[in-house]
Amino acid sequence: MLQPEERVSKTATARSSTGLLPELDDCEFSAWTDLLARRTGLFISPDRRSFLASGIHSRMRDNGCKEYGEYYRKMESGYLQAQEWSLLVDLLTVHETCFFRHAKSMRLVEDVLFPQVFARGENFHAWSLGCASGEEVWSLAMLADHYCSNQARRLFFGVTGTDISLPSLKHARKGVYLNRRLADIDAHFRQHYCEPVSDQRFGICEGLHKRVCFTQFDLRDIDQAPFSGLDLVFCQNLLIYFEREQRQGIADQLVQYLRPGGMLILGPGELTGWKHSKMEKVRYEDTLAYRRSNREHPVHGTGQKER
Repeated sequence: MLQPEERVSKTATARSSTGLLPELDDCEFSAWTDLLARRTGLFISPDRRSFLASGIHSRMRDNGCKEYGEYYRKMESGYLQAQEWSLLVDLLTVHETCFFRHAKSMRLVEDVLFPQVFARGENFHAWSLGCASGEEVWSLAMLADHYCSNQARRLFFGVTGTDISLPSLKHARKGVYLNRRLADIDAHFRQHYCEPVSDQRFGICEGLHKRVCFTQFDLRDIDQAPFSGLDLVFCQNLLIYFEREQRQGIADQLVQYLRPGGMLILGPGELTGWKHSKMEKVRYEDTLAYRRSNREHPVHGTGQKER
């Protein structure tokens, strides 16, 4: 029986004379998806075979590889550095996002979570998973700063964004975006938190930079995340890259990083039917959110009906 790398090499070699790189066949697709699952935890569904082939081919060119098998052997053996894995994963995950994406989830944070946390006289700490190029992190920071600036006493907050992609994190840290992204930001926030850096780009103000940080994190190491006592774990449009059983396991692990009363906010439809003994579902229109149980501060409802 041929090993995965042998199957990839045999098929790719047979095709090399055509001059065109075709889609992955069944054996190649199986070998690559298995390798990606083992090394990164990513799940690539069969309907994304062409997308996977395109991403692999792009990295092959940059590494001087002419065959799937050659690149596969380098990736499987660890010959290439960790940065190459990051670059490949960056191509295989969709980083298209925007400021204040999914407004209802952001409103839940602003209208429900902030008042509950700050009413207890505590600082606010949030973790944004799969933050991509940073828009989600900056959006949460804008909301938090706006809320804190309107309170009589001084309040503090911090937002940490993590992603497996180093290129995306580099972009996020800079906090510089094309002017067309301004359309997603409320006029008040544009005035207070956005500054022009060129005719075509704007940047996030220095004040918010002091309240956020970005770092690389692989969900395979979720049980070793350097967090505790979080008020918010914001995890949207990330679980779609994992199979259902993996999604449930990730959600189970995230619970440990929340303090009582803290919220886990997922993308609507990303994890239906999930239950955890320490979590209560938060009923807020068009959102999927759970709150860590706290007998002293139970969930009283928000007056909105869940659809």
